[in-house]
Amino acid sequence: MDPRLIELATRIADALERIAPPPPAPIDLASADGFVWQPERGTLAPVARVARVDIGLLKGVERQKEILLANTLRFAHGLPANNAMLWGARGMGKSSLVKAVHAAANEDAPGALALVEIHREDIASLPDLLRLIRGQTRRTLIFCDDLSFEREDADYKALKSVLDGGIEGRPANVLFYATSNRRHLMPRDMIENERATAINPSEATEEKVSLSDRFGLWIGFHNCDQDTFFAMVEGYALALALPIDDAALRAEAVEWSVTRGARSGRVAWQFIQDLAGRLGTAME
Repeated sequence: MDPRLIELATRIADALERIAPPPPAPIDLASADGFVWQPERGTLAPVARVARVDIGLLKGVERQKEILLANTLRFAHGLPANNAMLWGARGMGKSSLVKAVHAAANEDAPGALALVEIHREDIASLPDLLRLIRGQTRRTLIFCDDLSFEREDADYKALKSVLDGGIEGRPANVLFYATSNRRHLMPRDMIENERATAINPSEATEEKVSLSDRFGLWIGFHNCDQDTFFAMVEGYALALALPIDDAALRAEAVEWSVTRGARSGRVAWQFIQDLAGRLGTAME
């Protein structure tokens, strides 16, 4: 062969190697308790400290807490468990509960579970994430916060396949937890539109609704009453040792909730943050 051709081919190969993206670093699920999925790089970014509250501070959701914790503990101990959908009222602790039960499970079975967050806009890359995790020894909770789908959005079909119906199936070391304000993950008008335009309306509606059916657990969260709201703020105040008596705490909490036009766990936590700042109490 002509030496000039060999030299040219070598130069081309070297140039291609320089411009090619580096291969993703091998993942180490033991390096952290929490990770964020980065689909553009095909890797998991470790989280040094997962932002969460202690499970004991979550008030007004005792039944929901019991169900999800039991499911997560079974998974942490290598037993069968279900994917879970936490749906309902805004600000009632859905995402906080997921992170709290993850921490509680790791206290019960140290290091058993990794928590991997996938953003809503990256759901189409979920199969890639599962292929990356498949075969890992550490069990993994994949968590998507505020999951929902809009008109013209086809990502839900990929999610359906991954959760239950794909040829590869869900890896035995993975559970999928999601939160949503919608029980069926899609707006009602989207489902109704499918019914109105489909040749077989019932089948079109079933296609949309069946996504939620892929979650073995549906855990509902509802708006809290005033007594529950008081229990939330009093629990936070006690945990932070805020120097304020119960009567004054309740009076200020009512005023805060009225100005916000809502009562929820999120509103309670925001009130406590404001109160702690005014009282000069640091929050760790």
